[in-house]
Amino acid sequence: MYLLLEHLLVVLGVLAVALAMVLALQQRRSPQSSVAWILSIVLLPYVALPLFLVLGVRKRGRRFAAIDFSDIGGLTEDADAMARTFAGLGAPAPLAGNRIALHRTPEAALAELYDMIDRATERLDILLYIIERDDSGRAFVQRLTEKLHQGVEVRLNIDRLGTLSRPRRALADFVAAGGKLQFFSPFLNIRAGGHLNLRNHRKLVIADGARVWAGGRNVGDVYLANPGAPWLDLSYTVEGPVVRAFADVFAADWAQPGADPAPQVIAAEGPATLQLVPAGPDERLDVLHDGLVSAIHRAEARVWIATPYFIPTEALSLALTTAARRGVDVRIFLPDRSNQWTADLARGAYLREAARAGCRVCRFLPGMLHAKAGLIDGVGWVGSANFDVRSMLLNFELALFLYDRDPVAELEGWFASLQPDCAQGVLPSGAGRRLMESVFRLGAPIL
Repeated sequence: MYLLLEHLLVVLGVLAVALAMVLALQQRRSPQSSVAWILSIVLLPYVALPLFLVLGVRKRGRRFAAIDFSDIGGLTEDADAMARTFAGLGAPAPLAGNRIALHRTPEAALAELYDMIDRATERLDILLYIIERDDSGRAFVQRLTEKLHQGVEVRLNIDRLGTLSRPRRALADFVAAGGKLQFFSPFLNIRAGGHLNLRNHRKLVIADGARVWAGGRNVGDVYLANPGAPWLDLSYTVEGPVVRAFADVFAADWAQPGADPAPQVIAAEGPATLQLVPAGPDERLDVLHDGLVSAIHRAEARVWIATPYFIPTEALSLALTTAARRGVDVRIFLPDRSNQWTADLARGAYLREAARAGCRVCRFLPGMLHAKAGLIDGVGWVGSANFDVRSMLLNFELALFLYDRDPVAELEGWFASLQPDCAQGVLPSGAGRRLMESVFRLGAPIL
């Protein structure tokens, strides 16, 4: 009996290893990710197999509600080629009649955020990755609690991992006052869809279904209070028909029956044509990633990217280096040293490869560059997605694309303001560091 049980366990173990290897090959991922997982599963099955089940599976679409975007507008005949590409991949069509304002400074971002909260009269829908346990985080939650006492409905969805350090007492008061609090992907709760490797990195605040505050900023002192060490970020407020797409994203992430929908028709508020492009397991395709790859390959004049972490997929890396070799002005703006040393090690090989191809690497010297933005010819974007494997192929993310001259010119001015504070090129490194960079490059998909 013992031998039979032992034999059965061996057979089941072999089948589990084989199944994991098949999944590692079948699911779309970078080549180094597939190789790393397969080698780990073969060499260390008792360690790697459980890790793969927790960290290695992506696009678990059946556990996440698909985004059901409202049908409030289709592609027009004069739609930009990039907009057509994103729409063809599954993003909602661009919508005209919007007003957008970028927040370059933490003071502007905080003022706009609090103004939006204070003006809300019916409902606040909030989706955040991080609410820090500091003065800004506590003040934010307390302000939401005050709105509850004024009769405003407040729904708050936060990522469990991102908010491990959170203002717990303020959140308890928020719930006691009637606030609705939901955690994304609770740990070790399979029925609730718990995962360690899929994070909701989206950031948005919707007031009365009519105004949105979003972008790359979380809520905390480092994002909103301008601490001593410079931290450069980018967020925005938007009004107009595109707000409906943001509301659809929140509804999918909230995913609770009986939630009141936002208004179906939102009046035009300005001249801007905007397109919201999501990424994540709630999308059947890798819309943002594939659309950017296509757009970079078609770029004629420039590709400028701002990102705190540069760990691109092989497809994005090839698109950038090919564009540079074609004579396109490719610039990569990133912090000289980020707040994640592992990501800094993983980026080294990619940056040297890009520099050799003719890309301009611009290292921001004063502090942390946390903004996520870009320009491809006459189109711009700003959002929550880093230029890395995790944001493009794993996390839930958002990017807002700008198709009009004025907002694109404003974003171009923001990029130009970075240039004087940037050093050009990649720092030289010895053989030891290059070896470490190669090792960490293998782990890029989980950094």
